[in-house]
Amino acid sequence: MEIKTVWAVYFSATGTTKKVAAALGKSIAQSLGSAYQEYCFNLPAAREKELSFTPEDLVVLALPVYAGRVPNLLLPYVRDSIHGGGALAVPVVLYGNRNFDDGLMELRNVARDNGFVPVAAGAFVGEHSFSRVLGAGRPDEEDMALVQELADRAADKVKSLTEAPAQPVEVEGCDPIRPYYTPRDRHGEPIKDFLKAKPVTDPDKCVKCGLCARLCPMGSIDPGDVSSVTGKCIKCCACVKNCPKGAKYFDHEGYLYHQKELEEQYAGRRAPSKIFL
Repeated sequence: MEIKTVWAVYFSATGTTKKVAAALGKSIAQSLGSAYQEYCFNLPAAREKELSFTPEDLVVLALPVYAGRVPNLLLPYVRDSIHGGGALAVPVVLYGNRNFDDGLMELRNVARDNGFVPVAAGAFVGEHSFSRVLGAGRPDEEDMALVQELADRAADKVKSLTEAPAQPVEVEGCDPIRPYYTPRDRHGEPIKDFLKAKPVTDPDKCVKCGLCARLCPMGSIDPGDVSSVTGKCIKCCACVKNCPKGAKYFDHEGYLYHQKELEEQYAGRRAPSKIFL
């Protein structure tokens, strides 16, 4: 099959998903002798645009895993506004050293149902959005070597195709897709108001540069008063991890308990990145 353009289409609040998607897309494009383009849908304005592809495209479609699945507030855009049109696809997810659960299966299924033909896939570890110790420094050199292997093998697979495969690539996960992972307290009960947790601002550190408001994927931080979070928060921590002064943080008791619990259970291991062809 002749592929004229390889795309990296991604959401990446803290940069780990972009790192993998861009490296993968560029390498596949180079191997195929194709043009390369990117589309980032981090911000609300970017999600107002519908994307349509053709059989002459290959799309690396990449998102982080939140609670074991495609993030629920991003799923409508991916499902309703990114149209495959017979393009080949490489679904990719980034997860924070716990488990990607059904995230990759869900993304593959959405891509398939949207008219893409998923021919390869990958799940890679990136630093957890909640933490600086869970998956710290990942994707690292070892992970990126696996990204390169996926690129090489995906390109070889595409070169061998005379027509699009009838079946999508097999990946790990459950189908039907399971419910989102639920954070629980020490008694096993769902953490009260976890979804309502929002970042707060240290007024002694904040210099009112407005970067957090400009980066917020939900457009929920008031640019006129960055201490005010007026809309939904998806806990992506773009504001926390990108603040040059360290002025953003969470103080919600349930959020902090869940963060500590995750770090205690999973920080001491190296979760695997995986590729599927």
